[in-house]
Amino acid sequence: MDADQLAQACAQQMFSHDNVSRAMGMNVEHMACRQSEVTMRVTAEMLNGHQTCHGGKIFCLADSAFAFACNSENESAVASACSIDFLRPARENDLLTARAFVMHQGRRTGIYNVSITNQNQELVAIFKGNSARLNQAVLPQDQRSDS
Repeated sequence: MDADQLAQACAQQMFSHDNVSRAMGMNVEHMACRQSEVTMRVTAEMLNGHQTCHGGKIFCLADSAFAFACNSENESAVASACSIDFLRPARENDLLTARAFVMHQGRRTGIYNVSITNQNQELVAIFKGNSARLNQAVLPQDQRSDS
């Protein structure tokens, strides 16, 4: 299994147990080592009092993309800190895409950036996440590869 296949297997394992991402209609569109692309359609239930997508929903999308990217090497990792800058509103029926990629990955900690764009490729938000590895595997023992 090469690095990108391992990333895909880790994402499948995580997504199958990720009730939040699935309930929000997210889809993992692309996985590679230390990067991911996740989409989400903005629904009426995601709108705030201004009739724009609630910032927490956008944060959740970015956080999910970050999680898939920082767990892509079969090293379980969690967020230790995250921040987001909102640049423009997302509206009902917008298709948001979160693209996560590594800036730095050390033995225990990593830094990942996530850009969130709409269907017109307009930048909606920028997210930065710091990860901490937990010294355990993402995949169950029977799915791991010795290669």
